[in-house]
Amino acid sequence: MLTVDFSRFPLAPGDRVLDLGCGAGRHAFECYRRGAQVVALDRNGEEIREVAKWFAAMKEAGEAPEGATATAMEGDALALPFPDESFDVVIISEVMEHIPDDKGVLAEMVRVLRPGGRIAITVPRYGPEKVCWTLSDAYHEVEGGHIRIYKADELLAKIREAGLKPYGTHHAHALHSPYWWLKCAFGVDNDKALPVRAYHKLLVWDIMKKPLATRLAEQALNPLIGKSFVAYATKPHLPRVDAK
Repeated sequence: MLTVDFSRFPLAPGDRVLDLGCGAGRHAFECYRRGAQVVALDRNGEEIREVAKWFAAMKEAGEAPEGATATAMEGDALALPFPDESFDVVIISEVMEHIPDDKGVLAEMVRVLRPGGRIAITVPRYGPEKVCWTLSDAYHEVEGGHIRIYKADELLAKIREAGLKPYGTHHAHALHSPYWWLKCAFGVDNDKALPVRAYHKLLVWDIMKKPLATRLAEQALNPLIGKSFVAYATKPHLPRVDAK
């Protein structure tokens, strides 16, 4: 299940991609399939080991084209272990809402992104997220949980302040918002509640089968209750300074 829309955020074979806070690796895997040179970075060592195993399995299965590379590594988003302008593309999906120093993370991403490079940022959308916070304190008051809810204008302002130029936004995963509302209403750790189990089965069926009816329904509902807000931006080239 991808949050970044690669029709709006195109990759070219050989692009150097950083998936920052990669989690289970869903976007990193897609970039690898598209021929990129991918670095998947996360502070969670257990998840990074799993991502590395999947990269190896994908290579063995021939899922990535010739020339594509993939590396999984532990790291700190506030102190990235890369030189300036190391990447053509940076993706950070559902991460910034967890980090107190979000401006510091943005600064690090801008530092490692080359001029003209592209960045995709996704966060939980304000409205659906606010419902979750209202229904359940346990949803967000956990170690490593969400510490803020972004309004779209607030996030875009921070992106601009970091020196990036936004060029597009959209919402995603409308069908997932009711699932999390149910989880919050019945208890975030209660997977046995009948409405939660039934809706989870629907989501699994939708992800696996991708039926046209639910694709069209989600497309129609995304502007209203899409669970994620997605922003795309570029790093401008510095103005040319002629030598005197």
